[in-house]
Amino acid sequence: MTTMTLTTPSLALPYEVSFDGPGLWYATRATGLVALLLLTLCVTLGVLTTVRFASPKWPRFVTVGLHNNTSLLTAVFLALHVLTTVVDSYTDIRPTDAFLPFAANYRPLWLGLGTVASDLLIALIVTSLVRVRMGHRGWRAIHWLAYVSWPVAVVHALGTGTDPATVWGAALVLVCLGAVLGASVWRLAAGWPERRGLRLAVATAVVAVVLAGWGWASSGPLAPGWSQRALAPVPPASAMGAS
Repeated sequence: MTTMTLTTPSLALPYEVSFDGPGLWYATRATGLVALLLLTLCVTLGVLTTVRFASPKWPRFVTVGLHNNTSLLTAVFLALHVLTTVVDSYTDIRPTDAFLPFAANYRPLWLGLGTVASDLLIALIVTSLVRVRMGHRGWRAIHWLAYVSWPVAVVHALGTGTDPATVWGAALVLVCLGAVLGASVWRLAAGWPERRGLRLAVATAVVAVVLAGWGWASSGPLAPGWSQRALAPVPPASAMGAS
């Protein structure tokens, strides 16, 4: 009697999944920058909806639709940014650090600011889902958190990232700043001179914040050696060679 032995060939994946290589490091940077750009566009479109901008070639519903779709894309890339940051084993960031600000062992201040911005956006998403039940007035009051989350996200990107010191990174931040400032000026100018005192007070506060932020950024994130002073991780050798 002949005995036949069957052997099952091992299945080998054509690629290797690694949480230690530079791939996740690049993914974290990319998703974070895209999320910041989308958040900037979302805030800018939100300001345009408040001034009821419209033209024969650009109806108001187009602005509202773009604002809503951009908000969804912002949430998607924010989730990807958080996921790649937590999964990446190059830094010690726990899942709870993505929701509890300033509790991380790794650069708690700059990472904590990103967590604050993320929590504010999550609050916006949740309240938008139950907007019908909570009423327009309550939803609108919470919706102002978007204007708070944006500057917090910008400071997080400047403080924790290695890209702002590069020419393209600084240019990206300036584009975001210019877009929101331009929309804010438009908002303050619309309806002038009604409530002139309030408008002037807000404009003065905005100028003061911008000047203070520029002073900090020029001597901090935009200055040489910020990565070392901020305890930013040095990219893996393979990533440095590929950049």
